[in-house]
Amino acid sequence: MPSFDVVCEPDMIEVKNALEQSNKEISTRFDFKGSDARIEHKGEELMLFGDDDFKLRQVKDVLLNKLAKRGVDVRFLKDGKLEKISGDKLKQIVEVQKGINTELAKKIVRIIKDSKIKVQASIQGDAVRVTGGKRDDLQEVMALLRKDVEEAPLGFNNFRD
Repeated sequence: MPSFDVVCEPDMIEVKNALEQSNKEISTRFDFKGSDARIEHKGEELMLFGDDDFKLRQVKDVLLNKLAKRGVDVRFLKDGKLEKISGDKLKQIVEVQKGINTELAKKIVRIIKDSKIKVQASIQGDAVRVTGGKRDDLQEVMALLRKDVEEAPLGFNNFRD
């Protein structure tokens, strides 16, 4: 039976490259001269640092711009709350989302079942496996999901014939 997995995974290499480019631009920009503005990467989190709220927003804008140029969808990023560190300095943790959460997985399964396409969808951890009798049906499901699911950038992998 032909099948594929619906996943939500960013290209972490491109994220890292965008992060390095952002830090390089921040270090050379005149408006950041003498400030402690930077971006750090730990696991699935990005930590943005800025001297004040305006500079922190500027750091985030630089990061989003670099991510967009490298083809990484910014919907992978989930903003955390702002934290004061010392004096006026601020830190914000931005989480890089991996995997499909349960609500979105249930929504994907419901969309597939409501479409009346002859395929089966099942939740497999942080992915949704779609199996069907024909390859054309699976491609129709892919097109349907690209059109109907806007909360997260979906990817399709493990396509088997």
